[in-house]
Amino acid sequence: MDLPRISIVTLSFNQARFLPAALASVRDQGYPDIEHIVVDPGSTDASRTIIAAAPGLGPVILDPDDGPADGLNRGFARATGAIYGYLNADDRLLPGALAAVARAFAERPDTDAVCGNGVLVDADDRVLRPIRTSRVSRADIGQGAMTFVQQGHFFRPAALAAAGGFNTANRTCWDYELLVDMLCAGVRVANIPDALGAFRLYGDSITGSGRLAAANAQDLVRIREKALGRSLAARDHIIAPLRLLARRLASPAATLAGLRARL
Repeated sequence: MDLPRISIVTLSFNQARFLPAALASVRDQGYPDIEHIVVDPGSTDASRTIIAAAPGLGPVILDPDDGPADGLNRGFARATGAIYGYLNADDRLLPGALAAVARAFAERPDTDAVCGNGVLVDADDRVLRPIRTSRVSRADIGQGAMTFVQQGHFFRPAALAAAGGFNTANRTCWDYELLVDMLCAGVRVANIPDALGAFRLYGDSITGSGRLAAANAQDLVRIREKALGRSLAARDHIIAPLRLLARRLASPAATLAGLRARL
């Protein structure tokens, strides 16, 4: 199997505690053709020192930007790979992830994007539980019934172009909106079973702190309406929990695994 170049863009901003692990998780993949682009718009901790000393990086972008989505767009504008992925500085790839991604695209030549699975880890890198991307569905997204593991999202350059890049106005869930924009643009997205990345949940993260909860709620309403192609209606308050229940009943093993991990 020919192994295509894979371009990874990492967003870095004052995450010196976790950044070395993120960089190493890409570097240690054992994959022969990686382009690792790092975007740091102005860290004031040790992040830039870590980046300067890290071996094997591709382009490093240190210019100010207009938020995470803009930083990702700037990073991918420099990418030269046949497959793209992106990784926050406080997350990491799992061993063998890029080989699995290359294999998935080789086996699915008509697919423009794939969504894999992963694990949830804490600040000390302890695995809390597995996390799985549910079946990719605009209807499920519209009803708030889809789980998405961003660290497992990889795509061809044409898929990113079709989506119009990341929405720079979104400061809370730009990754999720990109997936929806791809689906709305007709991009062919496939679920794959591989565990590809680790999502870190801790008190200072956007998800863990809840500091952008109000903005996130507004973003999610807009994304749901985009997926549905209409405004949310009163009936959706009934449909949404029923659709979520149906999704969980359709995957009992995954549902039980999640429940056990939470108990």
